[in-house]
Amino acid sequence: MSSVLIDQGVAALRAGDTVTARSAFELALADTESGAALEGLAEALYWQRDYSAAAAHYERAYAAHRREGNSMAAGLAARTAGWIRGYVLGDWAVGSGWFARARTIFTEAREDGPEHGWVLLIDAYSEPDVQVREDLLREAVTIGRRFGDPDIEFEALVCLGCVLVMTDRVTEGLTLCDEGLAAACAGELTDLATVEAIFCRFFWMCELVNDVPRADQWVRAAAEHLRRSNVVAALCRAHYGGILTAAGRWEEAEAELVESARCFARGMSDRRAFSLIRLAELRLRQGDLEQAALLLDGLDTHPDAVRTLAALHLAKGETALARDLLERCTAGADDAVPTAGETTLIGPLLALLVEVHLDQGDLDAAERVAQRLDRIAGLQHMPYLRAVAALAKGRICVARGDSDARGCLHSALQDFTRAQLPMELAETRLEMARALATQSPEVAIAAAKAALDDFERLKAARHADAAGALLRSLGAPVRTGPKGFGTLTRRESEVLHLLGAGLSNAEIGDRLFITRKTVEHHVGNLLAKLGLRNRAEAAAHVTRGNPRR
Repeated sequence: MSSVLIDQGVAALRAGDTVTARSAFELALADTESGAALEGLAEALYWQRDYSAAAAHYERAYAAHRREGNSMAAGLAARTAGWIRGYVLGDWAVGSGWFARARTIFTEAREDGPEHGWVLLIDAYSEPDVQVREDLLREAVTIGRRFGDPDIEFEALVCLGCVLVMTDRVTEGLTLCDEGLAAACAGELTDLATVEAIFCRFFWMCELVNDVPRADQWVRAAAEHLRRSNVVAALCRAHYGGILTAAGRWEEAEAELVESARCFARGMSDRRAFSLIRLAELRLRQGDLEQAALLLDGLDTHPDAVRTLAALHLAKGETALARDLLERCTAGADDAVPTAGETTLIGPLLALLVEVHLDQGDLDAAERVAQRLDRIAGLQHMPYLRAVAALAKGRICVARGDSDARGCLHSALQDFTRAQLPMELAETRLEMARALATQSPEVAIAAAKAALDDFERLKAARHADAAGALLRSLGAPVRTGPKGFGTLTRRESEVLHLLGAGLSNAEIGDRLFITRKTVEHHVGNLLAKLGLRNRAEAAAHVTRGNPRR
């Protein structure tokens, strides 16, 4: 009877029916406690997002498998317990202990068995030498294929892809990630931690190199799998939110990042910064400098915050602070051997440093940085960094008054279009307008209007203001106030809508991920703009369907 219930539970899990699966496994355990039933229940609990209970049941499953003499199953249960404890709940020491336990169990098996593939994978996670790590992963892929174990093969393959991306073999690395996702979506993989790790690493790589088209295609292709799973929870969700921000899908990005921060608050509060930094980047693009600063408060030493914090300094006119931060983080000789991932991470920082130098009028320094950026972009052969490098060169040409600006900016436009990065595309159009302002004012006006339309569609208020100012300087008529914004700002309209729904300031702050003080500021502004006396009148105003936006 127990085995029948376990089979029913496994079938329900594969169909995405976690309620039926959980019930079947609990009934099986009431009959006999077995490793298979405990592991099945643990997986059902994981998909229901009861992470602590899932980890506890994987630990019990490990012990049961050991009693039953099934070392491979015991090792896998220990490894999954380590994944949940460390990567989901944020208990790194506990997670490390379970990974070490898994490695010991796998090592007890014959070295010529599939267990050795898991040993190689676990060793690769903590191996500091990039070449040694690559060798370990290549051997693990071979072992997975030899023994017909797709979990070993494809987790090692995707990890290898990450190593290649981080060492400037981006196209080759992302192709390996594609293969791993294809296997996951086809249902070839059975190990929960493997499937989660593959998707999470994929989103991380796409965000790192700004490969929006690839991420977008896989999100569509894996829509059913993503709907049933947790792969965009917490850290993975933060990476996906970063991708959506770059893609200009800001409402979706905000939803992902806010939910990611809430997931971190429930289980990994020390890693909540990953979400806050990306949310700050979104606010910065939207022109909300106050909120960006609040979100970055206390994160000035976090390595992921460097670019966003420097961009905030630049937007606020604090160019000396921006320059100091960027120069410290990009210091080093051009011919120095970079550590893994350094060129991938440093490229966007160098592009921003070019802007800082130009803002300070130091054209020679800007040109030196742009040349270094161009060399890095040449290593990757990806449209994003190529476009960033071309835009940097184009900006320098505009500042010098060189005729080469148009060619550089056309190259940037083409590559930003390929990369599907609308904000960067609009910024390049605005730069093109500046380049053509003297020699071809009509073409410059057309480019500036296209940039203004893009910024307004994105609701990037600060950048829309810059485009409007350029149009006015060219003698072109500009409407007062960005299209679609009206009397209230976007944030004030959101606060007004939530006031109408009866939410308190604290609840509004939680919903929009802003402080209560900021909510009070927005409430005061919208009441003044709409000529209303209090919150009750604001709620009635919304109920009457008269937003006066």
